[in-house]
Amino acid sequence: MGRVPVKQEQTRAVRLPRSVRRAQLLDAALEVFTSQGYHSAAMDDIAERAGVSKPVLYQHFPSKMDLYLALLDSGAEDLIAKIKEALESTRDNRMRVTAAVAVYFSFVDDSAEAFRLLFETDLFNEEPVRERVQRADDECAALLREVIAEDTGLGSEESTMLAFGLMGMAQLSARRWLRGDESIDRQRAAELVSRMGWRGISGFPRHSQSTRQLGEPEENA
Repeated sequence: MGRVPVKQEQTRAVRLPRSVRRAQLLDAALEVFTSQGYHSAAMDDIAERAGVSKPVLYQHFPSKMDLYLALLDSGAEDLIAKIKEALESTRDNRMRVTAAVAVYFSFVDDSAEAFRLLFETDLFNEEPVRERVQRADDECAALLREVIAEDTGLGSEESTMLAFGLMGMAQLSARRWLRGDESIDRQRAAELVSRMGWRGISGFPRHSQSTRQLGEPEENA
């Protein structure tokens, strides 16, 4: 007497807090988008992968695009946080550059699906997607810009340009490493790229020379 029917017990057992359910749905969506592509993926597939009904899925995400954008936000926040942590781990600017480049390699290796959503999306022409990718790039560049400006004395716009150059080099190199035969381990690959990046940054004039235009000859004494 007094026992809860088995069916009701089971129903209660799978009832999750909203935040936990949301994370579960995002994990399922990431798997489906990665394996099938955004356009081929259906909400039915995502609900099935998550082990929930479609109404439950729609309670959390009204559309497939909402799911995709939430995944973009999550991946971008993770990348930005890791770059910030890397830059705050030392006061040595060379080591900061090395740590930031290493973040891209660890991100592509440990979070390959999120990396592809951010940097290999075929939905870039969709305004909400484009805005998120560009915002992530801008925030990462702003963090790197401060390091470059501090070390070179270059202005904000020039430092931003170099920051995007460093990011592009790190992203493309990390993608190439992931698709290669992995004869070069991750640490060595990141080291090679960061050394090249730092060599370029360290070649710029420091504070006392920063007002001279690039390529402009020094005045004769």
